Amino acid sequence: MNLQQLKIIIEAEKNNFNLTQVARALFTSQSGISKAIKELEEELSFEIFNRRGKRLCGLTEAGKSVFQYALKILENVHNIKEVKEQFSSKDSGQLVLATTHTQARYSLPELIMSFRDLYPDVQFVLHQASPPEISSMLDSGEADLAIATESLKKDIRFATFPFYHWYHGIVVPKNHPLLRKKVFGLNDLSNYPLITYHKGFTGRSKIDETFKKNNITTNVVLEALDADVIKAYVTLNLGIGIIASMAYDNDLDTNLILLDGSNIFPQNTTVLAFRKDRVLKGFAAKFASLCLRNMSIDEIQKATLSEKFKK
Repeated sequence: MNLQQLKIIIEAEKNNFNLTQVARALFTSQSGISKAIKELEEELSFEIFNRRGKRLCGLTEAGKSVFQYALKILENVHNIKEVKEQFSSKDSGQLVLATTHTQARYSLPELIMSFRDLYPDVQFVLHQASPPEISSMLDSGEADLAIATESLKKDIRFATFPFYHWYHGIVVPKNHPLLRKKVFGLNDLSNYPLITYHKGFTGRSKIDETFKKNNITTNVVLEALDADVIKAYVTLNLGIGIIASMAYDNDLDTNLILLDGSNIFPQNTTVLAFRKDRVLKGFAAKFASLCLRNMSIDEIQKATLSEKFKK
C-alpha cells in the first residue's frame, strides 16, 4: 500500500469515478490507475469500488471506510510537510487567503501591508469568491485561511474566530427625502426601491430576515456582489442602497450620504477561519494573529488540532 493508491481513491470519489479524469488529476496514465487499484484490492482482499462492467460506479461499504482513512492519512502527510516548512523556511513561501470582495477591499489592506512588512519574501495570494466557494477552498486546502461574514461559522470542519463586528448602513443621494427625517425605520426604507447585495453575500440574510420579521414587503430592484456597484446605481437614482457601513468612504463617495443603520439592522460578525485538523504555516498563523489581536501565534496553532476548539 502506498500514498499514490490512497490518492487514487480520493480522486476517484472527487471525479465521479471517471478514471480518465483521475489520471489527469494525478498526472499519470489510465492504465497505471487501473493497475494500482487492482494491486490495492488484491492486497486488502476485498473490493474498494463497485463496478458496472469495467467501469467504476461507486464505493463499496468497505471502500467507504478506506476512503475516510485515506483522507485522514493524506491530511496527516500534509501536516507533516507543513511542520517541515515551518522549520526549514520560516519566512518564505505562499499564503493563500480566500475572502469576499468586501473584506478584500475594505477591511484587509492595512493588515496585508503590515504582514508584508514582516514577511517580504512571502507571496500573498488573495482569492475573492462567494461564501460557498470560500468554504470549498478552505476545506480542500486550496486556501490556508478564510475570512467571510456568512457560511463559515456554521461549518463544523472549521475553527472560527470573530474578526470584527459591523452594521449595515443606508446610502442615499444628496437631497434625498430620507435626509429630512430625524428618525426613520424599516417602513420608510420600504417606500423606496432598494439596491443591495446578492443573497448569501455580506449579511444579506440578516437584511431579509429583518424585513420579514416585521412583515414588511420590499422592492429590491438590483442585487450586486459588492458595494462599489451598489453605490454606482444609487448615484444614478435607481434606488437607495443598503451596504456594509465600512464600504462608505467620506473622501470618495462625495455624491452620497451614509445613514446609520445600527438601530434598524442587527449586528454582523465577520470571522476568520481555518481547518481544525490542518497545521498552519508559521507565517499564516502570524497573519491570523494580526487579525485576532487577542490570540497569540501559539494559541492559534493549538486551535488547529486541539479538541478544545472543535464545535
